[in-house]
Amino acid sequence: MVDMSLLYFPKAFLVVKAFSQVALSAGILVLLGLYAYQNNLIYPAGLDDGHGYCSTPDEYDMDDYELVKLMTEDGEELQCYSIKQDPNSPNYSNKTILILSPNAGNIGHALPIVSMFFKQFGYNVFIYSYRGYGRSTGKPSEKGLKVDAQRVMKFLTTEDKQYQNSSIILYGRSLGGAVAIHIGAFMSSCVEGVILENTFLSIRKTVPHIFPLLKYFTTFVHQKWDSEKIIGNIPPDIPVLFLSARKDEIVPPSHMDQLFALSKSEDKTLHKFEESQHNDMVIQVSYWDIVHEFIRNKVNPVGY
Repeated sequence: MVDMSLLYFPKAFLVVKAFSQVALSAGILVLLGLYAYQNNLIYPAGLDDGHGYCSTPDEYDMDDYELVKLMTEDGEELQCYSIKQDPNSPNYSNKTILILSPNAGNIGHALPIVSMFFKQFGYNVFIYSYRGYGRSTGKPSEKGLKVDAQRVMKFLTTEDKQYQNSSIILYGRSLGGAVAIHIGAFMSSCVEGVILENTFLSIRKTVPHIFPLLKYFTTFVHQKWDSEKIIGNIPPDIPVLFLSARKDEIVPPSHMDQLFALSKSEDKTLHKFEESQHNDMVIQVSYWDIVHEFIRNKVNPVGY
């Protein structure tokens, strides 16, 4: 007598095979989508009203600012705010803070920080929107943001005499930290100090922390920002300040620890803020004292 269940086995096999093919196809489509649209995830330029209203420095009593528009070599226009101190003042420090913004929002959101550097500490400040952010044109990408950084550094070091003759300090938060490491590694002759806050070893090593389900697919991440590979290129004579939130929910604090270890700076300091998360360090009591002390006493001319 024939076992009737065997007659159904081929049909069951075909059903399983068809289901597997559908699942495989769906998986491939998801991975292709991840590869093609990851820039939208990594660079959420419109988040936090990033393309909405953008405040101007005069709203924060910094009236003598200049709106600078820089054209990159690939044809994108960057929105920049230039706020300078009076170089003839007896208190002029001759130091310039280049602010490299974190992800999302626009440079108007960073003006309270600009105000601290300019009004409280007396430094020149230059800040710009990456391509695709704020009023800057184009679409953000790792390659594009590096082109933007090169254009900004060219302006600061060859096209504006006051900035050209001042000590430039890079202040990079999160994504801005990756940009700062890139500038420090490949344009080091123009840099006198680097401040890094809550930045990452690489995008690939950050993805599993934010999107645990994607931890097996990080090879599909083409926006790398391999800061761990290049931070050692920042010359030893450039002082570096590392600021790390130990309850960071976006970038694992261990990333800052490893970047600190990989840095070859002969004058490097790591400050840990035990109760801080990714975006709230600037409101901690000691934060600005630490930042100001570093700029005043670690960057030439010392004491200003």
